[in-house]
Amino acid sequence: MLLRRLGKTGLTVNMNGFGALPVQRVGMDEARRILRKAYDGGINYYDTARAYSDSEEKLGNALSDVREKIVISTKTGAKTAEDFWQHLRTSLNMLRTDYIDIYQFHNPAFCPKPGDGTGLYEAMLEAKAKGMIRHIGITNHRLAVAEEAVRSGLYETLQFPFSYLASEQELALVKLCEELDVGFICMKALAGGLINRSDAAYAYLSGLPVEPIWGIQRETELDEFLSYQDNPPEMSEEISAFIEEEKKALAGEFCRGCGYCKPCPAGIEIETCARMSLMLRRSPTKQWLSEKGQAMMKKIEGCIGCGQCKSRCPYGLDTPNLLKKNLEDYKTFL
Repeated sequence: MLLRRLGKTGLTVNMNGFGALPVQRVGMDEARRILRKAYDGGINYYDTARAYSDSEEKLGNALSDVREKIVISTKTGAKTAEDFWQHLRTSLNMLRTDYIDIYQFHNPAFCPKPGDGTGLYEAMLEAKAKGMIRHIGITNHRLAVAEEAVRSGLYETLQFPFSYLASEQELALVKLCEELDVGFICMKALAGGLINRSDAAYAYLSGLPVEPIWGIQRETELDEFLSYQDNPPEMSEEISAFIEEEKKALAGEFCRGCGYCKPCPAGIEIETCARMSLMLRRSPTKQWLSEKGQAMMKKIEGCIGCGQCKSRCPYGLDTPNLLKKNLEDYKTFL
């Protein structure tokens, strides 16, 4: 079983972190069963967020009796100190706990700092002083904000998208976190579903100072990662060659599926439609070419050109143009 130390927090967690965003899509009983199986299988780190509908409630329902044996991180998207306290109290209530191990600012457009006028970081410090939280973290999709947060010395952990498809800039961010002893929590380790070999993803990440959190919704997905507990995939010549081919195939600009471009005034499911060309070539096409799939893609024709998705994209993608290209490619499959 591989373990990771989360930087200056001193927390030691299993490399199979449980990303609890997807459990909001299953019922309470099923979520409890999956979460208990994860715990029984040795997974001791669980990441959720106030924004993930009832994910926190499901975690609390399933794991409150083993609270002292697990690490929980959650997030607040608060814009004001008043909202911060409301979010924190709600999270504590839903999680059935009196403390949160790592409390994270959830993808802010700036790096919260003392004296910035928002009162957010001051609230974090007060919550820590009161014992309501134990460590301060931040999540982001913007390299500039992430780097500023790491260099500021104000954050003990950074959660950022990272996979074997990452750029040199993103790899440099991992190394910066290691140098400054900031725990790097790796989200989207499967690139939002584009990576379809978890063993390759695991082997790659095991060679770096990062803690991946795998988004788990189905028992079959959990079983796959639990199988790595005692038999972790190792980097081999075959896996290394596979990753190099993957990098070539997915080189260039592609949508990571983060969803921060939404909502779309025209009702376009941007994070799915902008990745359709890749999905058609990396997964069974039947679901994408169904009547439902065709109706979803047709909505791209109703784009009003407002540019909101482009301005919101943390990766600087020309999203409207990317959508149009995906639509034209989609039509060739019909």
